[in-house]
Amino acid sequence: MISIIVASHGEFAEALIHTSEMIAGKQQNVAAVTLVPSDGIDALESKFKDVFKRLPRNDVLILTDLWGGSPFNAASKFVAEDPAHNALIAGVNLPLLLESYMIKDQSLSKVVDHLTNVAASSIKQFELPDQSDGEDDLL
Repeated sequence: MISIIVASHGEFAEALIHTSEMIAGKQQNVAAVTLVPSDGIDALESKFKDVFKRLPRNDVLILTDLWGGSPFNAASKFVAEDPAHNALIAGVNLPLLLESYMIKDQSLSKVVDHLTNVAASSIKQFELPDQSDGEDDLL
């Protein structure tokens, strides 16, 4: 079973985990890394090291809020050190995190492949049905 780290600017990662657990229940081997305004890159990397120490010694999926942001850059160093056992995806959202919970018993490569395939479908625009026929399709 993979472990999951959600990393973000501010408290977004903690809030996202809390919200996801309201829907999916308490999750094992899930942790947050947050970047606060007073943190430098060294402090952020130290937070990642602390989380890695607390998690079981298995594969780790890191989900960050923003491609190229400080949490992403710090996480990329850990992935570069052990790419066979660590993976990084940017653009985390609630549907993606919930999806990762449902398949975290799969291999890391299968989880990453699945999440990148479903990521686009986690963002959808609501559109009203065509009202040209005079019918009220919403009621």
